[in-house]
Amino acid sequence: MDGYHVPDATGMVKLDAMENPYPLPDALRPQIARLVEQASYNRYPDPNASRLKARLREVMAVPSAMDILVGNGSDELIQALMLACGKQDAVVMGLEPSFAMFRLIAAFCGMRFIGVPLRADFALDAERTLQAVAEHRPGLIFIAFPNNPTGNLFDPAAIERIVQQAPGLVVVDEAYHAFAGQTFMPQLARFPNLLVMRTLSKLGLAGLRLGMLAGARTWLEHLDKVRLPYNVNVLTQLIAEKVLQHHGLLAEQAASIRAERGKLYESLCSLPGVAPYISEANFILFRVPAADAVFEGLRARRVLIKNLHGSHPMLAQCLRVTVGTPDENARFLGALKESLVAC
Repeated sequence: MDGYHVPDATGMVKLDAMENPYPLPDALRPQIARLVEQASYNRYPDPNASRLKARLREVMAVPSAMDILVGNGSDELIQALMLACGKQDAVVMGLEPSFAMFRLIAAFCGMRFIGVPLRADFALDAERTLQAVAEHRPGLIFIAFPNNPTGNLFDPAAIERIVQQAPGLVVVDEAYHAFAGQTFMPQLARFPNLLVMRTLSKLGLAGLRLGMLAGARTWLEHLDKVRLPYNVNVLTQLIAEKVLQHHGLLAEQAASIRAERGKLYESLCSLPGVAPYISEANFILFRVPAADAVFEGLRARRVLIKNLHGSHPMLAQCLRVTVGTPDENARFLGALKESLVAC
């Protein structure tokens, strides 16, 4: 196995990790500074994160009958799901290409991962997926909505068919919900085997590492058995709860990112040899004639994006860029034009 490699971004325009490029609003910083000053570092954090969960329920519109589990990023929740479902010969299923951690975590949790290919246009192949469900009987299915790294939203009706026919849990990963305008959160009451996962990383709190899972209490009580105690630290609980009191400020930043996404997409469309894909997330996947050379050209010009060439056959010659600030996007586009010419 290979570990999850994170490249050094020192001195770079950092557009490789789907982070919110905007810092916390100035109005919030004094309030957070007081929380940090007054926090009880000598005590363990609230093991149930009760106040934080109450705020998440309100902000994320979690149905009243559903419960919430919080984790040290959504990665920890993915691991908890696989540990809880990972009996002998258990199968976890996902769509591919998608979030790399689904397959990676399955491997070190001892589960057999079945990846169902997307269509050539990265749409969900419902019939092929349902055939795989019937053949492999997975105890756990992950569906990213929108998908990473392709950025598209799958057909909700196709996802509902998968949920209805799945023999186990279906987790809809909504890491990019703030940029998408669609969610499965209201569907939790309709489908007893459905769970919805989210993270605050893309909203601007990546440094806090906070993920949440919403679903029926019956399931989350079992998942809580494999959660490590005190997994969400004091500062994450305090700061996230405070920032979520001002969720409107984060929503404004998300709206700015969506607007920049449209401009960036149009700019990429205008470049000869560049083929971008429409995105409902905070990044854009695009194909170029020589991805490795273009990626190195960008890096030489101090712009860091994600090179996906070689990660999956369907991503041949593909690069992925996070939507940044207007200045960051302009610097990326300038460096991209120069790199394309040089190639």
